[in-house]
This record gives sequence, structure tokens and C-alpha cells, in this order.
Amino acid sequence: MSRVSRPLKLLFFVLLVRPLVLIVLGLNIVNRNKLPTQGPAIIAANHNSHLDTMVLMSLMPLRVLHKVRPVAAADYFLKNRWRAWFSLNAIGIIPLARRGRMDRETLFEGCRSALANGDILILFPEGSRGKAEQMQPLKRGLFHLASAEPDVPVIPVVMHGLGRALPKGDPILVPFNCDVAIGDPLPLSEDGKEFITAVEEAFQRQLNECLTWGNTGA
Repeated sequence: MSRVSRPLKLLFFVLLVRPLVLIVLGLNIVNRNKLPTQGPAIIAANHNSHLDTMVLMSLMPLRVLHKVRPVAAADYFLKNRWRAWFSLNAIGIIPLARRGRMDRETLFEGCRSALANGDILILFPEGSRGKAEQMQPLKRGLFHLASAEPDVPVIPVVMHGLGRALPKGDPILVPFNCDVAIGDPLPLSEDGKEFITAVEEAFQRQLNECLTWGNTGA
């Protein structure tokens, strides 16, 4: 990150995001100690809300916050120059092209460069936000990136309740109790289908640890 964006990112999360998350949302965090505190590492999480990235980043130690890089859709976050500037400088996204044909090496070039720099990536293997509190089929992008970086740990994280607190397409934040459950690093498989199945099974195990899941049964 640039010399300007590091303090901007810190101020944004200290003054706005962290107070908002801690005051408005009732967070139950399971196994917080399993979050990576240094990179390179990949956090693989489910995706229901724009809050997902903000909540995950707010849980990271401030000393490594500048190294936490969400992988985000270029067509959305770089849609105009103001959104692009804020996304790149205040949040530190790694833009990923979802449209057009591109070989894997080029597609994940930004991700691999960030990992080589010792960054912690946040990646959503579902690809985009789905319906509130409903898991979508996982794409194989996570497998391809993990296969290219076999020494980088992949930590599964499940969030539940954030899809109700800020659903897709809704600009109003509603206070809800929410869960964040962190799992153990996943072993890498040579078979893509087997690896994705292991991620899905890890997500399900962590979902069962969420209080809001147990209360709603959904």
C-alpha cells in the first residue's frame, strides 16, 4: 500500500468501522485466536453482506490492518473514480475481474503479488453476495490460488446474521446479533472438487457453532 493509504485505512477503521461494529452489532466470535496475525495467509469466508469485509477487518489487530487485503469485484468497486479511490486506499482491495476471458495466472496476479508481499487476503469463494443467510455453491478460484501458493495457509471463516443486518441491496443497517466462527487451516488437496468439498464441510462445522444459526435453524 502507498504511504498515504496506510494512515487513511487505519483512521477509517479506528474512527468509523470498529465503533460501528462494536456498538451496533452484537458479535459472538468463536475461536478468534485462529485468525492469522501475520501473512501470507488467505481467509476464505462466506458472503452475504457488504458488512462481511468490514467485520472481518475490524477483528484484525491494528498492527497488521494495513496488510489485510480483501479480494473484491473490479466491476463493482472500480465502477467510478471516487469509489475506486476509496476502495483502493481506505480499504485496500485487490480488484478481481469477474468479466471477460482471462488466464488464471493473469486473473490472480494481484493476489499472488500481495501474498508474496506477506499480506493477508480475504477471499469469498462464493464469488458474490447471495440471499441473506443462504450459502451459494463455491467457485474453484480459491482452489486455483491455493494450488499456486501451497505454503500459504487457508483459514475458513463463517459469518451468520450479517445478511440480515445489511442485506444485499438494502442501504439501511439494522442491529442484529451476529456470529463469526473461525476454523483451522485447511489441508490442500490436489483435486479441486475434493478441496472445495472440504471447504464446504468446514463452513458447515463452523455454522453449527454459530448461536444465531442454532436459534433460527436457518
